Amino acid sequence: MKKRKSNVRYGFTMVELMAVLIIIGLLATLVATKVVSKIDQAKKTTTKANLKLLHTAVNTFYMDTGRYPTEDVGLVELIEQPSDITKYEPGGYLETTEIPKDGWGNDFIYERFPESGKPFVIKSYGADGEEGGEDYDADLLSTDAY
Repeated sequence: MKKRKSNVRYGFTMVELMAVLIIIGLLATLVATKVVSKIDQAKKTTTKANLKLLHTAVNTFYMDTGRYPTEDVGLVELIEQPSDITKYEPGGYLETTEIPKDGWGNDFIYERFPESGKPFVIKSYGADGEEGGEDYDADLLSTDAY
């Protein structure tokens, strides 16, 4: 008996492979967009939490010392005792030995007598690190964090 050669081919055609790659690419784009959005939201939430923490620490500093940190020294007075203060919280007013940074790794800006009329404000310039902006680039203020 003779065996017949079959014309059956095994494997995928180039069109099928391209279709699968395109579908995988689209799914990856959707997932990446959602992940980046969640990361940005987490950075914003972290920044707001740090603003609340610093705002509370500055108010506690004021209650203990009778004055707010000076603008030229800034938030450093929350972790290092000023020479003119005798009644200072042992270990400073923060749980850490460093001033926290915002969610994007930038320093917070401490300002006395802002336009809002409040005694002080602590600012983060958002994702872009520049004043102004919208969405994740918008400025976040300690007076708005409550």
